Parts: sequence; C-alpha cells; structure tokens
Amino acid sequence: MKRLKLIALFLIIPFFIKAQQSKPNIIFIMADDMGFSDIGSYGSEIKTPNIDKLAEKGVRLKQFYNTGRCCPTRASLLTGQYSHNAGMGYMTGFDQGVPGYKGDLNKNNVTIAEALKHAGYDSFMCGKWHVCSNVRPKGTQENWPLQRGFERYFGTLNGSGSFFTPKTLTTGNKLIKAEKDFYYTDAISDSATTFINDHIGKKDKNPFFLYVAYTAPHWPLHAKEEDIKKYMKVYEKGWEELRKDRYKKQLELGVIDKNYKLSNREDSVPAWNSIPKSERAIWIKRMATYAAQIDCMDQGIGRITATLDKNNLTQNTMIVFMSDNGGCAEYKSTMDKSIDKLGSDESFESYRGNWANLSNTPFRLYKTRVHEGGIHTPFIVSWPGHTAKNGSVIDNEPAHIIDLMPTFLAAAGAKYPETYKGYKINPFNGQSLLSVFKGEKMPERALYWEHQANRAIRYQDWKLVSKSTEIAPYIGKWELYNLKNDKTELIDLATKYPKKVKELEDMWTKWANDNNVFPLNGTDLDLRKTQFERNL
Repeated sequence: MKRLKLIALFLIIPFFIKAQQSKPNIIFIMADDMGFSDIGSYGSEIKTPNIDKLAEKGVRLKQFYNTGRCCPTRASLLTGQYSHNAGMGYMTGFDQGVPGYKGDLNKNNVTIAEALKHAGYDSFMCGKWHVCSNVRPKGTQENWPLQRGFERYFGTLNGSGSFFTPKTLTTGNKLIKAEKDFYYTDAISDSATTFINDHIGKKDKNPFFLYVAYTAPHWPLHAKEEDIKKYMKVYEKGWEELRKDRYKKQLELGVIDKNYKLSNREDSVPAWNSIPKSERAIWIKRMATYAAQIDCMDQGIGRITATLDKNNLTQNTMIVFMSDNGGCAEYKSTMDKSIDKLGSDESFESYRGNWANLSNTPFRLYKTRVHEGGIHTPFIVSWPGHTAKNGSVIDNEPAHIIDLMPTFLAAAGAKYPETYKGYKINPFNGQSLLSVFKGEKMPERALYWEHQANRAIRYQDWKLVSKSTEIAPYIGKWELYNLKNDKTELIDLATKYPKKVKELEDMWTKWANDNNVFPLNGTDLDLRKTQFERNL
C-alpha cells in the first residue's frame, strides 16, 4: 500500500509543478503623461516599433480610461479601487483630514503584489512609485514598495524630476545617488531585464509580476542628444498638420471610427503659422525632445521583450501597456529662448498645451481634466493564446484602470482577501477584463471620475462632464455628450436634455457620497500647499 501511495505521489507532483508554471507571468508597463496618439500603433509619427509589435501580437482596446492624473491612476491600478477609496483622491502628501484625501495609500486595500503573493507570485517593480506621503528614509516607509508586497524595487518615490540626476532614486528601502552617465529611462529598462534574469536563475520557478513605471515622457524634457536629433526635422510641420496626419492614420489603423471627429485646435493654442519663424526652432526642439523620451522608452521595452524571448517566457507572459493620463499642458521653464541646453540636465522644460493638443489627437483638453483628452489612454495587451486575433482592435464596452487588478488576479487564479493584516479590505470597484481581451462584451455599467473638482460619469452612450472653477465651491457647469455620435465631445446637449443631466448627476452624486469623494477642492498644487501641510 505504501509503495502505491509513493507512486501516486510521484505522479501528482509533476502535475502540481506544471499547474504552478502554467500561471502566467504578468508585466504591466505604464508611460507617464503620454497622450492617446503618441505611439505608432495609435497614430503617431514617433518611432515605437517594440510597443507596436506588442499590438501586432496582441490586441488594442478602443475605449480604456485612466483617472486623468498620475497619483490617482497609480493608486487605482495597485488596488482595484477608485482612487478616493485608497486614500489618494488627489496627490501624495496632502493630508486633508478626510478618508478620500489622505495623500497616502490607506490600510483598507491590498496591492496587486500583496494579493498575488498568496497565489505563489514573486513581484518586482522599477520606476515611479508616487503613492506614499514620505520619500525620506528617516520617516515612515510603510507605503514604500517593499512594504506593500514587492520583493525588489528600483526607482523614484516622488512624481517627477531630473532624468539625469533624480533626487529620490531608491533601491529597496535605500536612497542612492545616480552614477555618471545615468539616464533614468534606460535604468528602468535595465532594472526590469535584471529582475527577469535574476528570477530565471532562482531554483524555484514561481511566476512573477513586474510593474514597469516609466517617467517618460513626463516633464522635464530630458533626453539623449542622439535620440533628439532623429526628430528635429519631423516637427518642422507644426502641430496643426501633424494632428491631421495622426487623425488620418488613426482612422486607417481602426483605433478610432468616423464618429470620432477631429476636435478643433484648442483656443489656447496658436496657429503654427502665427509663430514667428525665429521662434519655431525652440518649439520644434521641445517636441523633438518629448518624442526622444518616448523613443528611448520603446527601445527599453524592446530589451525587456528580448529578455523574455531569450528565456522562452514570451508564450506564458501577459504584457499590458498604457499611459497614466493624457498629454500635459502645464507650463514649466527655467530657461530663456536659447535652445542649446534644452533636453540636458541644465534645462527644465515642458512641451506645453501647443504640443499636448497634438498628443491627445483627436480629443479635447488635457491631463487633470476628465474630458476625453485627459482620461482616454492607448491600451495594448499581448498574451499569446488568450486574446482575440493578433493585431485586432477591440471596440469594447468602456474599461477603466480599476479593472486591471481584478484582471491580473483572475489570470493568476488569486483570491482577493476580505481582510489583510487585521484590516477590513474594501471590495473591488472594477471587474476582470479577460473576456474583453478575447473580444467579448462586458456587462453594462457606469464609470465615474473626480479629480481636483473635475467631475464626470459615463453611462451607456452618455457622458456628463464638468471642468472645475478656480473659486470655491469649484463646481463648474455640466456638459452632456452622446459619445456614440460625438466621441470627441464637440456638441454639448445639456440644455437639450435636462432630464438626462439630472439623472446622471444624481448617479454621480450617489457615487461620490459612497466613495469618499467629498469635499471637492479645485485648487492646484501650489495653492493646496498653503491649505494643507505636505509631508514629502
């Protein structure tokens, strides 16, 4: 009898090993402040062959949403919650004394890494964290990556800074200084490949989750000179002609339909021909540097996928790529009109609304707003054998960043806990997208947004949205759009359908009351510093 039990045990052991190995590796890649049309497979002239190859081998979604700003999107990604339920309704460090705006991840959620650990996963992260209130080693580290489920971490804890000499460069729980010839985008890519190779060298072959959070192409405009040179002539055409080029390519690629009318040039953006020729060179270099940042990121993604290929991991790895918000119109500058140092560590520039309007083609408005230009992201998933036909563009029901944690847990066969370390855990706000990746329809539902008193709800074909005001109570007027016929929000129907406005407003208000959204505050970072202490 003992002999038979031993034989049965030896037969069962390989089955369990195979079952464990059949769980997919998961790599999530996030760009920072990159618009809907900024990669080749979504219409761009920027060279992104490696990201585009993921699209060719996988699928692209037409309708995927972020939260419109970096911290809330990252909090929603990591927890599967609307950001207010994770304590990150605004930005890090501003503790406003109410649950939705603690400026730090709260204890009523678990991160993807914490949840996957119980399903046998090893988790690594490289890049921008930006969901903890403290970035100093002497303060609390309770919400640093290693304390939130990741085994290894390399990156920056804050939201932005130099690509050449970042201030909060961190390995594990230790702050370090950048070495000579350091460039952050390359360091993120190289760390990702190192984490994969080191994992392969381990005796135990657990599946892994790798979160790659680039800071490219967030300001400041810092790039390597050889990458900038590739694009100097490209942008001599100016933003208006390039918007038309991108729009035409998007229609050809199928990532938009004919009902996506090209929005008008924003009122704040001058006509290219009105820019004096003597001033165009600096505008050209701003966009060339921005493009170079994306180009370098793509090169790094190529090194990551090559590492998977080399180790025969491609077939069993899900890779997701997206951006945390739309193109950024913010004005940043510490230099005069000289272009010689632009792109180097001696400059601190942004590309501003003139070029952000191009990035967000065909949509209106920008980062922080919750019109489509602020929240609509390119979304690519490559997972051999688990998606619709390679290269497909899926016209899905609207999906949201809150859906990714349940998606990753479903793929991994991981359970979502009701309690964790003695704390009651909030239920998911999102739902799995595995069926969507195969081209199936999701159940109908409403999606909601609030950031800096910018508000929106999308339900069925309708979207109710408003821009915040600068003066309390910060509540702007509602605009109503039928996205089935007007995806780029050109025809406001609020006065024509007041009952629909009231219906959607009531839904939004209930959601806001149920999800820690109030009180609304429309002030920006600088003004909020005078209202609340910031612990950074």
